[in-house]
Amino acid sequence: MTSFSTWDIVSNLLLAARWTVVLSLVSFLGGGLLGAGLLFLRIGRRPIYRTLAKGYVELFQGTPLLMQLFLAFFGLALFGIDVPAWMAAGLALILWTASFLVEIWRGCVEAITKGQWEASASLGMGYTQQMRHVILPQALKIAIPPTVGFSVQVVKGTALTSIIGFVELSKAGTIVTNATFQPFTVYGSVALIYFALCFPLSWASRLLERKLNVAHRNH
Repeated sequence: MTSFSTWDIVSNLLLAARWTVVLSLVSFLGGGLLGAGLLFLRIGRRPIYRTLAKGYVELFQGTPLLMQLFLAFFGLALFGIDVPAWMAAGLALILWTASFLVEIWRGCVEAITKGQWEASASLGMGYTQQMRHVILPQALKIAIPPTVGFSVQVVKGTALTSIIGFVELSKAGTIVTNATFQPFTVYGSVALIYFALCFPLSWASRLLERKLNVAHRNH
């Protein structure tokens, strides 16, 4: 039987971790762009748009990500559309990420005091000008820490894509375990790699929150 060293195991897992990082970046950036578009519908003045955006959020937050991955991968196949695992994984995670980011950002916009709206309106600004010059710049500062913090959930969410055959870190862990029969070493290494990916993001989120809160109080 072939002998596998710890370095052989870790090196293979690190190769797979590249795809975890790539999928996380694609999901977060794509979800951010979609979430930004949905935000303007969610806080807009037209009830129909607010209702549609709210329905989107409730749909994707109210159903398991695992089910969304299955539908993206197998659902489109029912219509004769061949969807690669990486594309289905990216699509499902982008839609899922956007549903959370839009609510995080909506809360940040609504955290801006009513006085800011009234002051900008007294200067003759329209709704678009208020959002661009007054509300969004302030909301952005509030939004940075929770947005960075949520990126940790995106990284961990990529682990579920293994169920549709996408070979990222957790899927590679299963493959390597089947080849080496060393589950403790393999899954211990997987856990450490996930920790190495997630801890800096969590730490950055807490640091930014403290700094921005201090700046806000001083201001």
